Amino acid sequence: MNEPEMSLTSNLELLRWIGWAQQQAGLDWIRERDLSHQQSFALGFLVQNPGSIQRDIAEMTRTTPASVSSLLQGLEKRGLIERRTEEGNERSKRVYATDAGVELISGFDVAMRDAEESILAPLDQGERDALHALLTKITSVLPRPTRS
Repeated sequence: MNEPEMSLTSNLELLRWIGWAQQQAGLDWIRERDLSHQQSFALGFLVQNPGSIQRDIAEMTRTTPASVSSLLQGLEKRGLIERRTEEGNERSKRVYATDAGVELISGFDVAMRDAEESILAPLDQGERDALHALLTKITSVLPRPTRS
């Protein structure tokens, strides 16, 4: 069955298409490492916030502690994270990315810069500068995105 031709006419529809292309590049990169989106997100968080507790990860991923527990079990079985108890507090475990976990997700920023370069390839430098200026002007009056 053939899909109907997309007719993207508004600026925001075109921006969503660009966002979709960037998101797909990220998802492809994640899939190549046999990770789910949540696993890669949690692993990236742990690289930047070593020693986080499960509740921090649940808040960051906007999920339940039970879901985070399952997510971490999968990462732990693959040797990508480890949980450690602190002396004097055996009930609370801190979570750390292992060297293998850090290595697995290193390069994501480079992959996203490459995706941006690919998406913007049809534009010369002057056009890129003009696009950046216009997008900066638009976003300057919008509320900043939050995770809450």
